[in-house]
Amino acid sequence: MSVQGLKGFKDILPAEAATWQRIEATARALFHRYGFTEIRVPILEKTELFVRSIGEATDIVEKEMYTFEDRNGASITMRPEGTAPVLRAFIQHNLQLLQPIQRLYTIGPMFRHERPQKGRLRQFHQMSVEVLGTDQPMVDAELMAMAWQLLSELGLTVSLEINSLGCPECRPAYNQALLDFIGERNEKLCEDCQRRRTTNPLRVLDCKNEACREQYQGIPELPDHLCPACAAHFEEVRGLLALLEIPYRVNPFMVRGLDYYTRTTFELITADLGAQSAVGAGGRYDGLVGQLGGPKKMPGIGFAIGMERLVLLLEQAGAAEEEPEPDLFIAALGDEARQQAFRLMQLCRQSGLKTAMDPAGRSLKNQMKQAGKSRARFTFIVGEEELAQKAGILRDMASKEQQEISLAGEPAGWRDRIVPIIIR
Repeated sequence: MSVQGLKGFKDILPAEAATWQRIEATARALFHRYGFTEIRVPILEKTELFVRSIGEATDIVEKEMYTFEDRNGASITMRPEGTAPVLRAFIQHNLQLLQPIQRLYTIGPMFRHERPQKGRLRQFHQMSVEVLGTDQPMVDAELMAMAWQLLSELGLTVSLEINSLGCPECRPAYNQALLDFIGERNEKLCEDCQRRRTTNPLRVLDCKNEACREQYQGIPELPDHLCPACAAHFEEVRGLLALLEIPYRVNPFMVRGLDYYTRTTFELITADLGAQSAVGAGGRYDGLVGQLGGPKKMPGIGFAIGMERLVLLLEQAGAAEEEPEPDLFIAALGDEARQQAFRLMQLCRQSGLKTAMDPAGRSLKNQMKQAGKSRARFTFIVGEEELAQKAGILRDMASKEQQEISLAGEPAGWRDRIVPIIIR
């Protein structure tokens, strides 16, 4: 019996890889337009990093992280999200000294031990974007506009939901209002909400239990309890989104699953993925850099977009990318012709053509079938007879038109006669 892959860990097969490459290329080009530069961080980090950043009472830390002891007894975790590692690198290498405002992005795999379902795997891939060094509302709106533009350029339609979680000044008063409300209904709530009431009351807003949702009708809403500074910040963010003509709605129940968020939070939502409706999400985390040992007053904001969910959406929309077809397939018959064709293939590749041939040198019929299956645009036929007559055949596979190509001289000369016909 063959060895199978792990549950929740998916192979990205060649038929899908072109779509992944398109998403990454589109994202990189857009991020660079907005002034972002790439940072690549390790998959493994000290567990302490995520406990301190994400929050000890979150589901991610309590239930989902892949954590183990290395041979030296240190607790190591496979990164469950991208922000904390980027901030750790930012602090460790003093990147704020290079530029007062840092715009960074990273693309790669993350790991959470969740129940695998559509659009959610245990190894998943994210594009994570961070801006460090400014608390201006304009940057909040700019990031949301960039995320919106990325999905638009990929041909996808989503809705934007936003909220403000306040700051350490106004959060305690809201938490108390929340506790008072929950306390009157505690016995009717699920075990998770009863536990969260004592560990992190804000997290009850994220409960998906229908019975709890019914109990939360009329629950105090965060935007109504913001301090003047947070209220003004949120109002300016909303005004800037309107200025950029980015449609949105305020969702007062959106708190996100990570403890480090403050003020602006947002999600990009689709109705096409069932229960897993969020394609991307993010928010402001103005205290996190200081919490991790960096500059105390260093503000930050970021978002992450799930790659698997983008691929699913593109497939459902019929916009998945197909593997690029060869520009040229060389069908060679006979030992000498195959030797010359092998040299020609290398020369054509050096000239920028995607070129293929059959190394086994099967019959012409089989090679033409292979050329058809590969969807090659042109096929060049060369055999002992063509070598003797110094004239090969270049066939347009779409129109079926054929023309003779002089085989005078070396394969470099053949290449110079073939390439202009294919690229014109």
